[in-house]
Amino acid sequence: MELQLHDVWFVLIAVLWTGYFFLEGFDFGIGVLTRLLARDRTEKRVLINTIGPVWDGNEVWLVTAAGATFAAFPEWYATLFSGFYLPLLVVLLCLILRGVAFEYRVKRSGEQWQRNWESVIFWTSLLLAPLWGVIFGNIVRGLRIDRDLEYVGTLGDLLNPYALLGGVTTLALFTFHGSVFAALKTEGEIRDRARRMALRLGAVTAVPLACFLLWTLLLRGEAPSLVAAVLTLSALAAAVLAGRAGREGWSFVFSGLGVVGLVAVFFLALFPDVMPSTLDESWSLTVTNASSSPYTLKIMTWCALAATPVVLLYQSWTYWVFRKRIGTRHIAVSH
Repeated sequence: MELQLHDVWFVLIAVLWTGYFFLEGFDFGIGVLTRLLARDRTEKRVLINTIGPVWDGNEVWLVTAAGATFAAFPEWYATLFSGFYLPLLVVLLCLILRGVAFEYRVKRSGEQWQRNWESVIFWTSLLLAPLWGVIFGNIVRGLRIDRDLEYVGTLGDLLNPYALLGGVTTLALFTFHGSVFAALKTEGEIRDRARRMALRLGAVTAVPLACFLLWTLLLRGEAPSLVAAVLTLSALAAAVLAGRAGREGWSFVFSGLGVVGLVAVFFLALFPDVMPSTLDESWSLTVTNASSSPYTLKIMTWCALAATPVVLLYQSWTYWVFRKRIGTRHIAVSH
């Protein structure tokens, strides 16, 4: 059988989104935990410093996923960014404010200045985590797409129960993922509290995650997405058990696999569609009618083969350099 490059690029885009949510998931979770876990400003600074060296590298995956979608599936990109104009505008503004907050927080020594930027990190993380669940929930559920492959719905159509449950699920899962990362990267009392919080959050996350996966399977589920859903719930349970045993490294691996499994369910439920139409199935965007020309995909494939190993090696090296735990003793008394 001849290799279909549009199928390959669908998988590659799925991998890019998987990498983004795996890395940015605990990133958002840490942002939320600056209010839920930290008891004072010193502990907030400890949590922020766990992701300080890597947060911007994590966002490279988002930029690459969006760029790859634009080049490989221009129809998908056009319909997605026009249909989700307002939600994606909020995402963009939150990402900008969040990046500015990380950089500007320590540019002045005033306590109120720093508190304000720490609040920005918390609120933008709290918004971004569920927004992605709402966006992907709508993509999987299907949208009001007409015969011209354009979105003709309203903002209210995007706020349906299934998508909102997806937002609750990603918020809970990312916060749990962040608490496991906090337990892995900190020391002392904050590490102990992060471990206890991870156990509680794991139990809380299981409820919306199981409901959302079941609803997804009822909507568009087949055998591959069913297997992915079972593995997702199993990974969440394994993360909680590993955390209870004090194996924080394994707990982080399994919580990450839970995130990977959820994204896998999204894309397995979609394929071969990329944006299903609820008006008429024949008006859905698919990997075939939304893709670029074979020549474009061929050039992109060679570029990806050359650049991807370099990016992976660089980012892996970054995490290795900043692998050690930190605690309140590493935080200077004043900036």
